[in-house]
Amino acid sequence: MLDTKFDELMEFPCAFPFKVVGDAHEELADRVVAVVQKHAPGDYSPTTRASSKGTYYSITIRVTVLSKDHVETLYTELAAVEGVRRVL
Repeated sequence: MLDTKFDELMEFPCAFPFKVVGDAHEELADRVVAVVQKHAPGDYSPTTRASSKGTYYSITIRVTVLSKDHVETLYTELAAVEGVRRVL
C-alpha cells in the first residue's frame, strides 16, 4: 500500500480530483471511469484534454472519497489501467 498522509491533510468524505495522463486513445476516459465506478459508484463526467502534439490525454475526474485507503486504492487501480502513464 502507499504511505501517504491523506488522513492527516484531509477530512473525509470529500471530493478529490484525480488527474490521469495516458496515451491518446479514445477508450482511455471510459477505462478510467470504469475503475472509479468499481470503487466509488456514481455519475461521472470527466474532462479530457489532448496534449499539444495529441500524443497524450489528460483526464480529470472528481471522486467522492471516503478514507485514506480509498484514495490510495484509486491511485493504485488507476495507475494499472492500460495506457496510463501517470496519476496525479
